[in-house]
Amino acid sequence: MEGERNVSIDVLWRQFQQNKTKELRDRIIEHYLPLVNVIAGRLAISLPSHVDKDDLVSSGFFGLMDAVSRYDYARGNKFETYAGVRIRGAMLDYLRSKDWISVSLRQKIRNYERTVGSLEGRLGRSATDQEIADEMNITMEQLYTLEKQLNVSTVMPLEEYVKAEQNGSSGIEDPSSSVEIIELKETLAAAIDQLPEKERTVVSLYYYDELTMKEISLILHLSEARICQLHTKAVLRMRGFLANVNIS
Repeated sequence: MEGERNVSIDVLWRQFQQNKTKELRDRIIEHYLPLVNVIAGRLAISLPSHVDKDDLVSSGFFGLMDAVSRYDYARGNKFETYAGVRIRGAMLDYLRSKDWISVSLRQKIRNYERTVGSLEGRLGRSATDQEIADEMNITMEQLYTLEKQLNVSTVMPLEEYVKAEQNGSSGIEDPSSSVEIIELKETLAAAIDQLPEKERTVVSLYYYDELTMKEISLILHLSEARICQLHTKAVLRMRGFLANVNIS
């Protein structure tokens, strides 16, 4: 029995491709459960305290089950990338179903995005905090308070864009959407290029290198609160840019 438990994951996948039994499926799922916890932890960092991480893990588990059932081992694509898209998507679907962002916060988000998008479109560069505050006719203190409120809303939108980009290399076949995926990747890259250097670095480390806010703070020698602020500003800038090109 001990020998069976130590069978490599590659062997399990080959066996599962030949004989898709519940026992083999469950052993593969058990192997990849840590991936669900990692993704849930990353999402939970930027969510309100009333969102239970265990609920994210539960929804992500179903995403993992779906990924294991649909994955084609013979194609040679990395399962972690493929599963990550479906796990994250299941968690986002759960959050969306709960509609945890209030109507007033949604209005603030839209107003901020429109303002920043329009302002930076006119300036042809990233706007400073003072320019954003002046455009919104509020004080700098009010701007920082607003950005703190908006922080909890920013994790889902960019995850959606990144998830769509990852679909282009995750083994999901949908020829009808290939052009849209290419266009989205190009637009997303252009939006990232528009960011100030520190915000661009935070986006890259968080969404692509999958580091936590705390890990990023250690790399950049900034406080975790400052990293969260940079993340919020980056996502809202990007959403404003994407809105201007009719992507969001």
